[in-house]
Amino acid sequence: MRRRLAAVATLVLLLTACSAPAVVRQPRLGESAFVYVQHGDVVTDLDPGTSYSNEVVALQNVYETLTLWNPVTKKSSPRLATSWRTTADGRSWTFTLRQDVTFHTGRPMDATAVKQSIERTMSTKAGAYYIWDAVSSIRVEDPHTLTFALRYPVPLDLAASSAYAAYIYDTEAAPDLGKWFQAGRDAGTGPYKVDTWKDGAETELTLKAYDDYWGGWDQPHYRTVKFRVIPDQRRAWQLLLQGEVSFLRRLEPRLFARAEAAPGLRTSERPSFQTAMLLFNTAEGPMSDQRVRRAVQKAVDYRGAVRALRGGVSPHSGVVPEGLLGHVPGRVPRQDLAGAGELLRQAGYGPQGRPLRLTLTYTEGDSDQQVLVKRLRRDLKTLNVTLRVRAMPWIDQWELGKKGGQDIFAMYWWPDYADGYSWFGNVFHSAEPPVFNLSYLNDPTTDKLLDSLPELTVTDQRTAQQAFARATRRVLDQQAAAAMPWVVNYRRAYLGSVQGYVDNPAYPDVVFVYDLRPSG
Repeated sequence: MRRRLAAVATLVLLLTACSAPAVVRQPRLGESAFVYVQHGDVVTDLDPGTSYSNEVVALQNVYETLTLWNPVTKKSSPRLATSWRTTADGRSWTFTLRQDVTFHTGRPMDATAVKQSIERTMSTKAGAYYIWDAVSSIRVEDPHTLTFALRYPVPLDLAASSAYAAYIYDTEAAPDLGKWFQAGRDAGTGPYKVDTWKDGAETELTLKAYDDYWGGWDQPHYRTVKFRVIPDQRRAWQLLLQGEVSFLRRLEPRLFARAEAAPGLRTSERPSFQTAMLLFNTAEGPMSDQRVRRAVQKAVDYRGAVRALRGGVSPHSGVVPEGLLGHVPGRVPRQDLAGAGELLRQAGYGPQGRPLRLTLTYTEGDSDQQVLVKRLRRDLKTLNVTLRVRAMPWIDQWELGKKGGQDIFAMYWWPDYADGYSWFGNVFHSAEPPVFNLSYLNDPTTDKLLDSLPELTVTDQRTAQQAFARATRRVLDQQAAAAMPWVVNYRRAYLGSVQGYVDNPAYPDVVFVYDLRPSG
């Protein structure tokens, strides 16, 4: 789309900290593209059976799940399934499917197709496939009804709403599905289908309307969705003012304050389930010494970083964020440089010992992580520790992390579905090769404790909470595998012509574009 700057002088004054309100150029109603800005790569994997990263922001518009987590009721609501029931023991679940739904390939979505889709995802042993671990069999009752038999009780309606691995897709789209998807194709039921994918391009991914979508297109909707990669937040801000982009998922405090004051913009702010993590290399290098890990854990300026981000984040207690089973209150960490220095001395480092060099990687373009890293580098320097920092595109950072290529790995985590087990089962459970266990923690005692959590979550939540508390102490205190600096507060800014946006913390950074109403 072609865009012009509505008032160049106003924009210049704005960007030089003048208090004059921004003049925001709104697109005409006929200019129907919704343009979403990401600061890093959008796509790491287009296969809905194995996808487990940033592409969730796009794939939730291409694929659908049986259920959807509702942020108001805090329960599952209908999506491709219209209703469901379970037996008293929680070991059998029956779902009734929506009728007259087709895949983008033209094949009808029925119980057989759903069974095939979930069974393929389970067989991949990749991504978040574990959400189906309790399933022993899936039986087709009729074209629109299927029953899941479970080995142990789990809240399957909640698992079926997962942001990952719960997508329903056409397994008959191609003989080699993996190759089909990675060529930039899709086989979903959602309102949009993949139009173009240009790996490495600024406009990396474009979706277009699926004309036969079961929800229909009678009301005004965006018929095109574009995902642009813009690491420079100030450039993204300028493009928002020009009307070139529609939605910024994250703004640093000063820009967010400007967005709140801009007449032509809307803003959204709410707590999230997204936590920042510094994962420590427990397997090799100097961080394999628990004393060094605990020292770095104590050196983090938790309060200072939260203050510097001015409302963009909140202090974090434990591993699981508030609002989910597994949250442990009363564990907000504090910086202790004296304690860090003593631990380093015991390990032979510190001001009077050998110099220590550590490598930290974080995601390129993430200004919040940059604030944290700068403070950590400054404070470690006083302890005779040099922190070498690498800002990397997420895909490159992740690939390096899976090879054990850093001492400290900075990243965010959010649950696959609205449950606290996701942090422990994915990030701190042993895994070979590592996927997201980028602390490389390999501890059978921890694993045994973590393996008890899914069933306890359903059968005995009081005992489950106690187990979560023990797991938190083991990971953060005994193993010192990570530091948990903050919980993200979502701060969005988007064009005033975008109506109907609702933030759902179970689907981090996802905009369900079909639910929006464009105006002009």
